[in-house]
Amino acid sequence: MMHPPSIGELLKLEQQVRCEGTGLRNTDLQGSWRLQSVWSRSGKEASAISSWMLRLVKARLELTDTRDGSLSISNVVNLGALELRFRGSAQLHGPRPLLRFQFDSLSLTFGKQTLLQRPLTPTTEPRRQPFFALIRRDPSGWLAARGRGGGLALWSLKG
Repeated sequence: MMHPPSIGELLKLEQQVRCEGTGLRNTDLQGSWRLQSVWSRSGKEASAISSWMLRLVKARLELTDTRDGSLSISNVVNLGALELRFRGSAQLHGPRPLLRFQFDSLSLTFGKQTLLQRPLTPTTEPRRQPFFALIRRDPSGWLAARGRGGGLALWSLKG
């Protein structure tokens, strides 16, 4: 059962991780993670409307170990049978670590029918590449990270 932390606890954990790192590995991140709450860069309280809308569309992050040292990553939203999915690859970098990723395709499906499938051109400039600065993957089933834009996100592991 997930026991989500408060924003205060997350911010304390984030400060600790900046000094000590997390020790997270690819295998720690595997799974389908449902987005629960988001906070803006400066927010002390969760953005209730954004969090509610992202839960409504079942926003999730799916990570799978590819056994070559990287992860397969998908960012997915659903509205009924309509699904929008971005696919790509991700790698852990540094002691914190950062989960750097890039998407190379997007698809739009309705049920089992593919309506749109397009390749994407990922950025090759490391300073522009998206990432999540990982804060914690808790055994109770939650994952917290701060994105490149400064927002903070909390996911729960889909069982």
